[in-house]
Amino acid sequence: MSVRQDDLAEAARKPLRRAWVIRGSGRWLSSLAWGSALPVAFLLLWQWLGDQELISPLLFPTPLVILESFGWLWNTGMLAENFGASLYRMAAGFGLGGGLGLLLGLFVGLSRGMEKLLDSTVQMVRMVPHISVTFLFVLWFGIGDTSKIMLIAKGCFFPLYIYTFLGIRNTDRKLFEVTRVLAYSRFKQIVRLVLPASVPNIVVGVRLSLAVAWGSLVVAEMMGASSGLGFLMMDARAMSDTPTVFVGIALFTVLGVITDVIVLLVERRLLAWRDS
Repeated sequence: MSVRQDDLAEAARKPLRRAWVIRGSGRWLSSLAWGSALPVAFLLLWQWLGDQELISPLLFPTPLVILESFGWLWNTGMLAENFGASLYRMAAGFGLGGGLGLLLGLFVGLSRGMEKLLDSTVQMVRMVPHISVTFLFVLWFGIGDTSKIMLIAKGCFFPLYIYTFLGIRNTDRKLFEVTRVLAYSRFKQIVRLVLPASVPNIVVGVRLSLAVAWGSLVVAEMMGASSGLGFLMMDARAMSDTPTVFVGIALFTVLGVITDVIVLLVERRLLAWRDS
């Protein structure tokens, strides 16, 4: 009899699940439509202005010309080769800088003594202009991948450090009182309270670090490289190949949006327990 009741309950839940999926899909499609309306309108206007010869084809090639340039770069294999080099540098730099920023942010955020010892030094280094160390890294590490990875790592380090630190320090004190009543150990407080409460701030730090990583990659590859999307853009600029420059800009933009969306999806899954 209980088995029969379980079957009936499961059958009753199926329409609710289907309705939730349909509602979620409709909301996502609506958000996508609204979000893409302005960029699509801008591209259509751009194409129309180019067709009417109201803008310079040398300085502002139309979207269709840029798309043709993308197809040519893809067919020749140049795009895949340079994209692979850029992706490796970005991933390595973000992994190094972001990982160190996350670990140090946790370390300093959980210890007042370490905050007094390290935070002022970290903040002082943060004030060094990011672009100004580019030439220094080239002198130290050469024009190979190491200097580029280190430049990206420097840019990624500080957002994750700051937001991880703030996420830990902004944890509600009342929650700590609850954990003391429940006789949580220090380790259990960190795992069950501090880290989950810090996730929203850490996600913001990851998003900012990724944005800085893509920007640093462009700078690094334009300051001396023989491969990569930045190098491809510099080479195209020297040849007055404006469509290829726009292809590089578009690729960096799309890659940045894709990584940001991935982080948002991970955040939604990690924070599914929140009621807001």
